[in-house]
Amino acid sequence: MSLSARLSVVRPRFRLDVAFDVEPGQVLALLGPNGAGKTTALRALAGLTPLTNGQITLDGRSLDALPSERRPIGVVFQDYLLFPHLSALDNVAFGPRCHGVAKAEARRTAKVWLERVGLADHTAAKPRQLSGGQAQRVALARALAVEPRLLLLDEPLAALDAHTRLEIRSQLRRHLSDFGGATVLVTHDPLDAMVLADRLVVIEGGSVVQEGAPADVARRPRTEYVARLVGLNLYKGTATGRQVSVDGIDFHVNDEIDGPALIAFPPAAVALYRSRPDGSPRNLWQAHIEGIERHGDNIRVHLGGAIAVAADVTPAAVADLDLTPGQRIWASVKATETRAYPA
Repeated sequence: MSLSARLSVVRPRFRLDVAFDVEPGQVLALLGPNGAGKTTALRALAGLTPLTNGQITLDGRSLDALPSERRPIGVVFQDYLLFPHLSALDNVAFGPRCHGVAKAEARRTAKVWLERVGLADHTAAKPRQLSGGQAQRVALARALAVEPRLLLLDEPLAALDAHTRLEIRSQLRRHLSDFGGATVLVTHDPLDAMVLADRLVVIEGGSVVQEGAPADVARRPRTEYVARLVGLNLYKGTATGRQVSVDGIDFHVNDEIDGPALIAFPPAAVALYRSRPDGSPRNLWQAHIEGIERHGDNIRVHLGGAIAVAADVTPAAVADLDLTPGQRIWASVKATETRAYPA
């Protein structure tokens, strides 16, 4: 492993206790809600927050006793922290200069990195003259110019508008694929995590609640937070064969499973009826409408009752069914649209 991290940070009202490994050339995303401990973990890796316990090993070398400035790392902070009085070239050259590289050599290195990130024509620009996307690329070039073995990215796209974010996300993925060291990305945006990372580690309340490849996490969420991120309804129940009982509702599923189980299905798989449908389809229950809101091109209907469910329907369906808050409704989901797996 390029990076092996066992991080324990104890504070009066918070405890971080996480462990993960990152292989050379791999991008690992720490994903979680605000206050989960993601940034604390990143700062611990950088040497900016001391460990209460644990260890950090990079390429077989312990970093525990090394101060931040002596660790072979590059960091891109959320607000980039570019020096406002320096040009883009000198901002990038700052890192090598801090590592003892002569000024002329540091500037040559900086020029090469600015060319790599597509900013060869902006070497003389000050940060105030750069767009958000350009500033992000300067910050990335500065982090990579020191030839780190570990790259730390703290919400690197959060400060960008939606259009710029789309473009820079694609560019960042390309640069990360060329980086031979380990990369740890902190984000609360599931799309950033899914596009940029090879592996996800989901943190809630200072602990790891799920980890794995992005596709695996998206298919089998293990907490409500993860389910919301990937756009699924998630419930915990008890399975017997191809049936999962959740709060008095029996769901018939394709997967054969016994014992504590999780069941997940997308909002688009939920069908709504004004009255009980003919034929009594499986996975049918009665609910009431708690709220209706636009969701992309569709309408999201929030259902209450025995279980809380999000259902996505078309605007035409809302009109045809004459859906209104407080209304009683029948809901169903096909067994083929559900996923059941051990809890």
